[in-house]
Amino acid sequence: MLAALLLAFPALFSIINPIAGAFIFREATTDRTHEERVKLARRVGLYSLLVMLVALWAGSYVLALFGVTLAALRIAGGIVLALFAWELLGTPEKREGRKQEQAADAGPAVAEDVAFFPLTLPFTTGPGTIAVAVALGAGHPRMSGAWAGFYAGTGLAAAAMAGAIWLTYANADRLSDLLGRTGSKTVTRLSAFMLFCIGVQMLITGVEDVLGPLLGAK
Repeated sequence: MLAALLLAFPALFSIINPIAGAFIFREATTDRTHEERVKLARRVGLYSLLVMLVALWAGSYVLALFGVTLAALRIAGGIVLALFAWELLGTPEKREGRKQEQAADAGPAVAEDVAFFPLTLPFTTGPGTIAVAVALGAGHPRMSGAWAGFYAGTGLAAAAMAGAIWLTYANADRLSDLLGRTGSKTVTRLSAFMLFCIGVQMLITGVEDVLGPLLGAK
């Protein structure tokens, strides 16, 4: 359980990056009061938890339905994540700018109307987060005892990530004053580097899954 928690939480944190997202959340909700932002942040955290749990716990079965192997997912996911992180390392402002455009549709509507779309999907837990969660869930162990611990650990990671989203979004004003734009960019780049390492590790594991049986047969 602990190993699954320590694997899943950094991966989810890197792709979601709630600290950098909090700055954009603040800009997308400038017309709201602090109390309204706190309420909205709580709903976004809850919806994000549901998205992550579905992807973590059911994503691998969806892959099986379409005949996609775990090795193929790891290789493809590793390449995509590594390229994504490499781009983010060089120009994080472009990705955050796209997120800001997606969140701009939030407008003056009530919190219930915008909490799921667009502030949860695709702004906070978009396709990248879902892909990472599915890849993590697809690596669950086959033994029943380890299986339970794995899903408990990934569930705790998703809950911790949802809590981080809630706290950072609800305190976006304080974070903005504390870190400033330079601090936000620094956090974004550090998270991108961690995500790049995770993507490379996924790729290596996938290649080992493919070449291991072939080399063993020789």
